[in-house]
Amino acid sequence: MPVARSKSGDDPSARERILTAAEKLFAEAGFDATPTSRIAEAARVPKGLVHYYFRRKSDLLTALIKRLPDEHIETANVVVPGDVAASLRRLVAELDARLSDSRLLSHLLWREADTHKDVREALQARFQTIVHQVKAVIITAGAGTIAMADVDSAAGLLALAVSYRHSVARHPEDTPMMDREVDFIADALTLGAGTKA
Repeated sequence: MPVARSKSGDDPSARERILTAAEKLFAEAGFDATPTSRIAEAARVPKGLVHYYFRRKSDLLTALIKRLPDEHIETANVVVPGDVAASLRRLVAELDARLSDSRLLSHLLWREADTHKDVREALQARFQTIVHQVKAVIITAGAGTIAMADVDSAAGLLALAVSYRHSVARHPEDTPMMDREVDFIADALTLGAGTKA
């Protein structure tokens, strides 16, 4: 059966096979220890095709970042009005569910962020997305009863915890549920709101 090609002669399935092979091999051996010839072999394509789609080897990492699941979650889909803890648990569960199919990729990208600025910047942007989402959930669930300074601190702390969990997601035994931490943050926020009222 002939391979589907675009008008320009590109083979979209070859590009996907290259990315899938790169993800697997980078996760196993690391970015620096994986030659493009090995990626081509695993993807069952000529080595030149790897360079056709990805001029530099680091372009593979940039493309892999785009394979991470979208972390934007509609606030209305997770908020339980008046219940900050339940709302935050639902947000964390949704973020974890979206990551579940990308555990290996997430682990790989967190590891490579130390030496690749593009990866680090992309992960920092994803972290800021989580911070903004946590803030929106707290504000909406708390219905304006929580001081913004407390919201900012809580959002940063919870986003750090979620990001840590995602950085070690390849090892589920090292990523315990965060119910206790979420409850602690929610209790601190609501107790603080009660004393300010």
